[in-house]
Amino acid sequence: MLSEGALLTASLKIRIVQCAALVTLWTTFACLATPAVGDTIYNNLTPNSLMAIATRPATPSDFEIETGDDFVLGSQATINKASFVGLVVPESAGGTPSISEVVVEMYRVFPKDSNIARTPNVPTRTNSPSDVAFDSRDSAASALTFTTSVLAATFTANNSVQPNGIHPSPLQTTGGNGSLTGQEVEFDITFATPFDLPADHYFFVPQVSLTNGGQFYWLSASRPISGAGTTPFAPDLQAWTRDAALDPDWLRVGTDIVGGTPPPTFNAAFSLTGTAVPEPSSLLLIVAGLALLGIGRYRAVRRP
Repeated sequence: MLSEGALLTASLKIRIVQCAALVTLWTTFACLATPAVGDTIYNNLTPNSLMAIATRPATPSDFEIETGDDFVLGSQATINKASFVGLVVPESAGGTPSISEVVVEMYRVFPKDSNIARTPNVPTRTNSPSDVAFDSRDSAASALTFTTSVLAATFTANNSVQPNGIHPSPLQTTGGNGSLTGQEVEFDITFATPFDLPADHYFFVPQVSLTNGGQFYWLSASRPISGAGTTPFAPDLQAWTRDAALDPDWLRVGTDIVGGTPPPTFNAAFSLTGTAVPEPSSLLLIVAGLALLGIGRYRAVRRP
């Protein structure tokens, strides 16, 4: 039979184990629910020379062009930063362009955020971006900041989709606008207000406005996604583009505009950084496992 002192010691041990288990559960849950900022959400920052696609916001002198490539979120995520690579091409008459505005938009996949009753002016809207953006950030509104770095002073893309190179059906297949040479530049973006995105399939759409008649072109990237540090996923949809005249429809850069048998398909060079929150079901399973561990420790201490 245990003495009164032994009983008190055993009781104290039980309470310590209970408290330690609760602290462990709470700390683990908090850490899982708010992971460290800086996780790679998506990475295919692998520019190649296959295609350069115009993309820019509307200005008083230029009509809007949007180009998007997709990524998938298996759970809710907060996007704090993004990077993308493209060509800065000066006007043929000369002059050094500078960056006047950068816009980043997030689209969901059609038919979300779209009018499905209308007749499209393109071969298909299946797997295209939706009619309207899910969310956006604009440097002109101080919603994002950016830095740039020159990767190559001279870089040539084998083919391109240039302004006025986008046409509705049945004239959408042009073969592209030919090779294009410019300065290869990486844009690194920080969002003043991060994108808070539920689990879903999205298109990332960057736009860059240049002064002095310059034009920005987003460069293609590896497809299938491969290379050190990249994040392959399925289904990996191809890049789509549209201009103000085609809006709200989109064309596939490879299948619709370039064409051929078989037609090429393209990804675009970008990456996303932020936090990914595990699904609630995953959290519950982990917490339940830790709770059982705490109960096991309690029973072990309680045994005489």
